[in-house]
Amino acid sequence: MLAAYIEQLGTPDTIRYGELPPPVAQAGEVLVDVSVASVNHVDTFVRSGAWRTPLTFPFVIGRDLAGTVAASAPGTGFAVGDRVWCNSMGHAGRQGAAAQRVAVPADRLYRLPDGVNPEDAVALAHPAATAYLALHPHGRVQAGETVVVLGGGGNVGSALIVLAAHAGARVVATASARDIERCRGLGADEVIDYRDPDVMGRLKAACPRGVDVFIDTSAANDLEKAVELLAWRGRIVVLAGMATRPVLPAGPLYLKDCSVVGFAISQATAAELAAAAETIGTLLAAGRLLPPATVPLPLSAAAEAHGRLERGEVRGKILLRVDRTVPSDRT
Repeated sequence: MLAAYIEQLGTPDTIRYGELPPPVAQAGEVLVDVSVASVNHVDTFVRSGAWRTPLTFPFVIGRDLAGTVAASAPGTGFAVGDRVWCNSMGHAGRQGAAAQRVAVPADRLYRLPDGVNPEDAVALAHPAATAYLALHPHGRVQAGETVVVLGGGGNVGSALIVLAAHAGARVVATASARDIERCRGLGADEVIDYRDPDVMGRLKAACPRGVDVFIDTSAANDLEKAVELLAWRGRIVVLAGMATRPVLPAGPLYLKDCSVVGFAISQATAAELAAAAETIGTLLAAGRLLPPATVPLPLSAAAEAHGRLERGEVRGKILLRVDRTVPSDRT
């Protein structure tokens, strides 16, 4: 089969595109013929070694995929021909998604709702699951609470707005001027231009009772300003910014019974990801979750895709389309 893979950790030019033996399903796995995979920042972290995780070379890169079940053992809950998606390959010893065929653990595989475009699903797989995990198991959001999203125009930020509004929260977001109306359309109650010189004052005015859940998708992680905005028992969820080393105002934090929690989607349990997938599927089917702008490339351009993402040249989501004209069992 054809795949995008690496034989050592390194820069984007370590990515190869060529033939690898097709996977053999182990107990509890489902063979999926991949139609499209996506490219995420976490994929570049794994490829470069910035995020250390067990892997075996040659290592197929990529996390998210959509495709069709090619073979499934009894008891997995899937049948040949089922349209499916997954967002947790390429980590913890699992080979990645950027190949013609992938063996996916059945508990990490989800049905694609009828009528949903697989490219839309795979474009949303990572950001929407990240948003769900930030809001629910980690942010513990409740209906009627106030959620602040910094960077509401981005992939994760947009999903956060939709999912927070779906949970019944009041959403206040910051975004660039060009994204303000889009954020409002996604469900934000108020949107503030992040370039406003008094953005902090405007956030305070928009949240007179304080902020219950504060999420900064821009990775600035200014905890001093965030803690100042928090309500009693407010929560800050940190989900980006590996290199940041912010100052934590411990006194104000504990005097308001507040907390800071960090998480990485790669550490999520299969049960947490399945819960996220259920909500994502519902919102996709209802047309509530809208995919970001996509940049489609062939699977053979995986190295180019990683380079463009690392250089910050992409707005939206890069998708790698898998050529199905070559038999997936070719070796």
